[in-house]
Amino acid sequence: MGKVRVAVVGCGSISERRHIPEYAVNSDVELVGFADPVIERAQGYADLYNAKAYSDYKELLAAGGFDAVSVCTPNGLHAEVAIAAANAGAHVLVEKPMAISDEEAQQMIAAAEKNNVFLMVAHNQRLMPPHVKAKQILKQGYLGRVLTFRTAFGHGGPEGWSIDGKNSWFFRKGEAAMGAMGDLGVHKSDMIRWLLDDEVVSVSAFIGTLDKKDTDVDDNAICLLRMGSGAIGSLVASWTSYRGEDNGTVLWCENGVMKIGTDPVDQVIVELRDGTVERYQVGEISTNEKQVTSGIVDEFIGSITNNVAPTISGEEGRKSLNVILAAFRSQEEGRTIDL
Repeated sequence: MGKVRVAVVGCGSISERRHIPEYAVNSDVELVGFADPVIERAQGYADLYNAKAYSDYKELLAAGGFDAVSVCTPNGLHAEVAIAAANAGAHVLVEKPMAISDEEAQQMIAAAEKNNVFLMVAHNQRLMPPHVKAKQILKQGYLGRVLTFRTAFGHGGPEGWSIDGKNSWFFRKGEAAMGAMGDLGVHKSDMIRWLLDDEVVSVSAFIGTLDKKDTDVDDNAICLLRMGSGAIGSLVASWTSYRGEDNGTVLWCENGVMKIGTDPVDQVIVELRDGTVERYQVGEISTNEKQVTSGIVDEFIGSITNNVAPTISGEEGRKSLNVILAAFRSQEEGRTIDL
């Protein structure tokens, strides 16, 4: 086949820093269209890549001429745009969280199936070298079972990341639906499910808005998770890690501990009960300050060119979303939620 013709809906920070540059350097891709309500943003990219700009994604979809669409809109629009793109016959790469309800996630999966197109969710933590290495080590089996874990994702908040700063959609509940949990927590629910090859079976959570002003979305969450294997652990999402951004995971196992992303030099450290210490330098986990390529776009385009369903599928995205939705229910109802 020729090049995969890609259109991007939503030209904010995630497009600017991840999707567009990663498509631009992929030799199998031609960028053909950009849509954003701030037409200047779409036009800027259209000029750069000799493509077309639209202020409304519906016009872009109606115009056709693409094979795949990246959905980089606020959370509340992910389902609407992804379903419309699938119905237009496009393969869909959607940012996380894939949707804001389980019903929406199911509708997205159904639309992709009905139109015989791929649906992939941009859960890039799975592809980051320290996590890939950690999974390889776990699979070797010498650490034994994972007994307990903690995983966290914390930074200073979207005002330092979003193209609109403090005026970002991230802080508006109508568009975002959820705050730090949708932004960061869902990354970690996906990563831990994948890393442990296990499902979350129950969730208990405290979620609140502790420091961000003039917003009704959460800026902090601490969740307790029980996995199908019986392993228990914590998942933390924070927009108030003003110093000391955290993206680390620690697994305590029968035969020792594995620390992932906790050390500035050695991204994976294994300390065994017999005193042996293994240190691995395998490449960093991307942070807001230091972007490293996510691998998501290459994975998505590879799926299309090889006609192989993406492993980070709609079903996977749905399971990871449901962990977060259960955490919100736990906070609301003051009890543990079984999945």
